[in-house]
Amino acid sequence: MALDTPTAHRRTPAPTISRGARVRDYGIVVALVAIVIALSLSTDTFLSTGNLVNLLDQCAVVGLLATGATVCIISGVFDLTASATLALSAIVGVQLVRTVGVLGGFAAAVVAGALLGLVTGTIVVRSGVNSFIATLATSIIYRGLAVVVTAGSIIYPLPEQAEDFGMLTWPSVFGLTSATIVFVVVVAGIGVLIAATTFGRRVYAVGGNVEAARLSGIRVGQIHVAVYVVSGICSALAGLILASRAGSAQSSMATGMELTAIAAAVIGGTSILGGEGAIWRGVVGALLLTLIGNGFNLLGWDTIYQQVVQGCLILVAVAVDRYLRKRGR
Repeated sequence: MALDTPTAHRRTPAPTISRGARVRDYGIVVALVAIVIALSLSTDTFLSTGNLVNLLDQCAVVGLLATGATVCIISGVFDLTASATLALSAIVGVQLVRTVGVLGGFAAAVVAGALLGLVTGTIVVRSGVNSFIATLATSIIYRGLAVVVTAGSIIYPLPEQAEDFGMLTWPSVFGLTSATIVFVVVVAGIGVLIAATTFGRRVYAVGGNVEAARLSGIRVGQIHVAVYVVSGICSALAGLILASRAGSAQSSMATGMELTAIAAAVIGGTSILGGEGAIWRGVVGALLLTLIGNGFNLLGWDTIYQQVVQGCLILVAVAVDRYLRKRGR
């Protein structure tokens, strides 16, 4: 997708880091360290190699979705299609695995995620409807297509492909699963894209002040479409990880997980008003939510309270963001 090329006298300013952003950075790191210390002192198994490997593997799916959500929110839009895109991309991948092989099917799933993101972004930009409502409607369409394609059934690769299809669950570098390695590599790549490129500066500029960005020569519509493509790719990779674990795909995969991804981004300090945030913060937010779930399991606490804790974290994060903006810090 070609993005606009500014003339020589137009330069997109690099995003400035406010004191408020530094406070949010500091707060999320402190919260993460505090939970790690508390769990380390409360259980004998938290720091075991097996638990840490499992923790990172569990974080991979939510972390990828949170990465896509963070990119979108920084640019000033929401993506509620993430979990539906995840399911539909995984279904496409499994269907094609049966005919073109595992690697070909995996590649097709990623392409499908990118195309679905392109469609979502085009709908949001062309319709002019608020992104929250437009992506909510689009997610229902995608989920419906997933039901139509599968006829409501679970789909599997061919029996002889089952072992290779599970490759994302295999141990890899330092004993980490292949899914974790994919997660780390993709997040690092997108982090550099957003933090250190012209495209990234334009994403921040559009999210910070869309009209000012437009007047400075940035093609706002192209930026919004591009961030949805990034989100679609992240969703497709998350779908492949889930499908590889289960050895199958179905239309109900990851239902509601897009809200968890947005929660991770917000808890990580990404402003819901756009223009502020960082990929690493969204990932830390996802890790924080995963740690909470892991802690509930290790401590034997009733997991029905887990959602209450997560909801409180979201409220606190949004309240802090609003307070810091109001104070102009």
